[in-house]
Amino acid sequence: MARTDEEFYDALEHRDPAQRRRALARLLPRQIAHAKAEAPYYARKLKGIDPAAIASPAALAALPLTRKSDLTGLQAAKRPLGGLNGWPIAKLAHLYQSPGPIYEADIGTRDYWRMGRALWAAGLRPGEIVHNSFSYHLTPAGMMVEMGAAAIGCPVVPAGTGNTEMQLKAIADVKPRAYAGTPSFLKILLERGREAASSTRSLKIALVGGEALPPSLRAEIRALGVRAVQNYGTADIGLIAYESRALDGMIIDEGVVVEIVRPGTGDPVADGEVGEVVVTSLSPAYPLVRFATGDLSAVLAGPSPCGRTNRRIKGWMGRADQTTKVKGMFVHPSQIAAVAARHPEILRVRLEVTSSRNIDEMLLRCEVASGGERLAEAIAQTLQSVCKLRGKVALTAPASLPNDGKIIADLRTYA
Repeated sequence: MARTDEEFYDALEHRDPAQRRRALARLLPRQIAHAKAEAPYYARKLKGIDPAAIASPAALAALPLTRKSDLTGLQAAKRPLGGLNGWPIAKLAHLYQSPGPIYEADIGTRDYWRMGRALWAAGLRPGEIVHNSFSYHLTPAGMMVEMGAAAIGCPVVPAGTGNTEMQLKAIADVKPRAYAGTPSFLKILLERGREAASSTRSLKIALVGGEALPPSLRAEIRALGVRAVQNYGTADIGLIAYESRALDGMIIDEGVVVEIVRPGTGDPVADGEVGEVVVTSLSPAYPLVRFATGDLSAVLAGPSPCGRTNRRIKGWMGRADQTTKVKGMFVHPSQIAAVAARHPEILRVRLEVTSSRNIDEMLLRCEVASGGERLAEAIAQTLQSVCKLRGKVALTAPASLPNDGKIIADLRTYA
């Protein structure tokens, strides 16, 4: 896609990657120091860490993870935000509730969630109306889009979820050019509009999220007259990555640092390998450091054809939490990673859980460059010691296991 004067939201998007690295070398130590000083949780979590040493994305790998799955417990112990907030509660503007429950906050500043960048990449321009069908009830999704649209200079129809007929009436009357919401509800609106002869022809572009957008659904929406692009974010972090009109991967937002790690560990994987998305936010109000989202993705090689120079990911590729129960006992990805860590010969590992005659069985497949029966026996002993369960071990050639981010694959079938 050719670069135009209005292609980019700001100069950060197309800066030289070396400039971005130099900026992070300044910002990361400052953010780590701020989190330690102002957020009680990180004062404990990062005790003994020298912020000055964390001056690059690679250096983040030395820090512990904060898992999204732990937030409910952390917040129950210390209301309302578990001591993770970097600003006092009195300075916050809103508190939201997501399923869990998990509580999130904003500070009411211009585009706090940084969604303006994704809306701009979707094609939204100043003065255009946005029909916002993300929820405004307790969760922050609706406000995330609203703040982003306001930053561009666009009025918003705060439609929220449900009330399809009322939303169709609003679209017909107000004639918004842009839609924000889930792709499935967009399809419903467009199809219902045709059936009811209620015009949705003003809708031309859409920023969608909250659920998967398979190619077939994108094509159906395009056939109904709307070009849809995706964003990927969370209520805790805000925007993480977004598609441009080039539709070639999701570009990482300028306000976060993204790592892809092996599920169950904090260890970064090679570019192209599927792993868990871990995000460090540069927001001082809620300075999440190495926040393990539980989502799977992979880094794409090279920059986007649209000219934006930040790294790209493939987008949402499933969930990383592969904890399963075998013979009545939980087996966690972190346990399987611990088994692999005790045997340096193991390059990659994958536990397959099956059932034969209603009896659970475990097979640990290990990629190794060399090794024989003695190594397999040693790994099996470690597996039993760590998981308190017996399992078989199969040694396989390097690069033979599927690249799907799974450390545990539950292959059992259930009635």
